Formats: sequence, C-alpha cells, structure tokens
Amino acid sequence: MTKSKKLDFRTGEFVVYPAHGVGQITDVEEQEVAGVTLELFVISFEKDKMTLRVPTYKAVEIGMRSLSSPNDILHAMKTLKGKAKVKRAMWSRRAQEYEQKINSGDLIAIAEVVRDLHRTDDQREQSYSERQLYEAALERLTREVAAVEGGDEVAAGTKIVDVLMSRVVPVIATT
Repeated sequence: MTKSKKLDFRTGEFVVYPAHGVGQITDVEEQEVAGVTLELFVISFEKDKMTLRVPTYKAVEIGMRSLSSPNDILHAMKTLKGKAKVKRAMWSRRAQEYEQKINSGDLIAIAEVVRDLHRTDDQREQSYSERQLYEAALERLTREVAAVEGGDEVAAGTKIVDVLMSRVVPVIATT
C-alpha cells in the first residue's frame, strides 16, 4: 500500500475523529486484511464505550486531527457569543446542514450549530430533532473544550452555557 501523508499521532494522544468526536489513541497495531498488512490507529471513545481502528495512511484523508489549540477554543467561544443565524429554509434541509457541520469535526462549525440551536427559557421550545442535534453538537464541543483545557467536562459544559447565556440581554422592567 502506498503511504499518503500521515500526521504524527502518538499513543496516548487525544484526537478528533470527525464522525465521533474526541477519542484517545490507545495503540498502533498491524492487522492483515485480505492478504494486505495494514498499520492501524486504535482509538478509544470512553464515553461511547467504542473502539475504532483507522488505517494510519487514511487518518488525514478522512479528517482525523489533533485537538484544537487554546486559540481555536477562544474563537469557538466568540462564535457562541454571536447572534444566532436563523435560516428560512425547510427544517429538513437545515437539519441536514447541522448534521453535516457536526460530523465535519470542525470546532467552529460545531460551535455555530450550538449557537444557532440554543434556546433560553423564554423562547419557543425545541422540537425533538432540534434538541437531538443541539445536544449532539453541545456534547462534541464540550468534550473537545474539556480535553484541551484539562479534562473536566462538567466545567467545560458550564463554561459553554455561561457564554451562551451571556449573549442574552436581560429585560429590565420600568415602572
């Protein structure tokens, strides 16, 4: 097999796999498949109780990447503070776009989905599918922020919700 560009991922390192989010490389192993020996990254997704094997030569091509930098996290937080983009397209089309953004593995695109689907208590309720997409995006964002900042998902989730709530301007009643 020809080796295409391969990033220097190491055992023990946290990586982002586009369709599943943050995982940890637990091993690099060789397996024979159809008479061809493949070198594979073994990636563990603890929360999902899932293990994935990715050919090392395909890792970059499929979009596997290292964790975002602290600067990328700051950019994502700025994205969350922005005004939600309300699109007038049919829900099925918007849902498809949101799903693509979530599965892209792009931190900023995921932050856009969280921002656009976030609802405060005084706004209309989300539909079931809206809530599912919102929670999936929020979970991906939270896991990556936690991994970059030291591993506490509860603190990362609180930080994200605080940023989302900071854009809500309180209404002051006048008498």
